[in-house]
Amino acid sequence: MLQADPGWRFWLIRRRMDRQGLLSAFTAACFIGLVQSQTTLSPAVMSTTMQQNGTVVTPTPVIFSSTTPGCFGFNVSTCEACAPGSQYDNNTLLCTCCPDPGLCMFPGACLPCKMGFYQPLAGQQECLPCSRGSYTNFTGSPLCHPCPAGSFNNNTSAESCTSCSPGFFASKLGSTSCTPCVQGSFCNSSGCTQCPMCPGGAEALQTAAKDCTPCQPGMHKAPHQMTCQICNSGFYQIHWGQESCDLCPDNHYCPSPDVNPIQCPSDAFCPRGSTAPGYCMETFFRKAEDTCELAPVTIALLVIGGGVALLLTILLVLRRRRDSDGELAVARAPLLRKERPQGRYYGLPCDTEPVYAGW
Repeated sequence: MLQADPGWRFWLIRRRMDRQGLLSAFTAACFIGLVQSQTTLSPAVMSTTMQQNGTVVTPTPVIFSSTTPGCFGFNVSTCEACAPGSQYDNNTLLCTCCPDPGLCMFPGACLPCKMGFYQPLAGQQECLPCSRGSYTNFTGSPLCHPCPAGSFNNNTSAESCTSCSPGFFASKLGSTSCTPCVQGSFCNSSGCTQCPMCPGGAEALQTAAKDCTPCQPGMHKAPHQMTCQICNSGFYQIHWGQESCDLCPDNHYCPSPDVNPIQCPSDAFCPRGSTAPGYCMETFFRKAEDTCELAPVTIALLVIGGGVALLLTILLVLRRRRDSDGELAVARAPLLRKERPQGRYYGLPCDTEPVYAGW
């Protein structure tokens, strides 16, 4: 009666199938344990199928054609290329059993690149070190990142970049060193991307300056200038860190640019911008408000001198007139007799008048 019942027969067949499925699952588990003892990573992958009335576990088909010891339990037809950011692992059968280097049973069997290393391509045997000026701070990186501005790295396979010290800067990405701030500029913090110029009234006389020094009294510096400048003649500045100098005021003089203006003496002149008091010529001139005038002594000397000059002029005129009159008298006189040579007659000169004796 039970054998004739179709429902009862179906139940028996279903029970036998369930027992066979459990046996297959147990057999697959034992095989996977054997494979796991031959490798250092995860066991081979199994495909699991869910059915309506039960679970059937089907192990991955096995190919026994590999010549590597211990590889008989792997299906090498499923080998895949290692993804970018990872490399071939020659310490596990999950990779060495594959026919070509760079292939592993599944992507998880590949080794991720260490920090400081990268691999942009798939199926590679090793990762590449990051070049100088770049870094990567996580594993499995397909590329290296350039050091940001304000930092540098001078080593390969770096995991990080170093910030520039105060007084130095790096304005570009991927710098291998930092540049010192030039004269007249400064950087007072780490990681500077540029060195600003010192503000007006301050200077930096050395390179790699961390801060600026204010200008001393007697000096100034505009914002566009590199160094402090001495005040021009006639200007002064008594304060520190100033952008300009002040003009010496009227009735004062400024002998040095770093001192206060000095009051002008009462007998001197001190216009604006004076470096020293100006005096009238002694004895001959004297100060009269804003000008110099002749002193009484100078006036007396001028009068005496003028009189002497007039007297000399009169005498010169009289002398020239006398000389002219003499020349005119000579021109009007008769001709002089012709001179004859002197002689002696009877002991007397020839031109002697005769003397009668009286006979």
